[in-house]
Amino acid sequence: MPCITVKKYFLILSILTALLINSHPAFAFPRHNPVPGGLALIPVNTDSHPKIFFNNHPVATISNENQSYALIGIPLDTKPGKKNIEIKWPDNSTETRNFEVKPKTYASQYLTITDKRKVSPNKKDLERINKEKIRKNKAKKHWSDNDVKANFITPVEGRVSSIFGLRRFFNQQARRPHSGLDIAAIEGTPIKSVEDGTVIEAGDFFFSGNMVYIDHGQGIISMYAHMSRIDVKIGDIIKKGQIIGAVGKTGRVTGPHLHLGIYVNQTLVDPVFLLPEPEIATK
Repeated sequence: MPCITVKKYFLILSILTALLINSHPAFAFPRHNPVPGGLALIPVNTDSHPKIFFNNHPVATISNENQSYALIGIPLDTKPGKKNIEIKWPDNSTETRNFEVKPKTYASQYLTITDKRKVSPNKKDLERINKEKIRKNKAKKHWSDNDVKANFITPVEGRVSSIFGLRRFFNQQARRPHSGLDIAAIEGTPIKSVEDGTVIEAGDFFFSGNMVYIDHGQGIISMYAHMSRIDVKIGDIIKKGQIIGAVGKTGRVTGPHLHLGIYVNQTLVDPVFLLPEPEIATK
């Protein structure tokens, strides 16, 4: 499939920058955009408290204007076409519903990393990375039965420097696609929690630098990386807009920025679909 042109890529960045600087309203409800790396909102009746699964992972339910929805995070490597969710009712009966995943093409991005170990880790680095993977996997699989808090705000004011899904090359070496949204800002700029939640992981990671995970209920988890400092600890109860740390350049970076990642049913999705829409999009 053809790559997105450089001109279109920078147009996307300009639109997203408007999102971060001129957001309206101040918070957002998740938006239906069923593409690889996107979200599907499927209307469901939750009066009898069914359990819903996608790819064998439990799915969150959210409500807006007296309607409940199953909120589905779609993996970036998902092929376009019909997909199914399974609904298990309290009487042990099951129901299958389907939705259509639409195709989407992501651009490529080439970055130069001066710290060669962040591209080709040594043996000791790999031992550390493998231990950190266990912590990261535990965080992304975290589930709480609390009502979902997902009317997100923008965590930091700044310029979008890298969008979700880019096929990335570090020092000409292919790596995994970009799994979040990068917001460039001056080092030390305060970072706010996007919603109420609980800190479930925090610390210094090899690639991600200083990083915090916040649980917002039913598998909705926000992750903040490359921070210069962390102002919270595991177990802290966080309020929407609370300062949790500051922008930095720790880990594998080319400059100071916040990497914002959002997990939905253990799947990293494009944070843009949960953040306030830019004013430019309504004009």
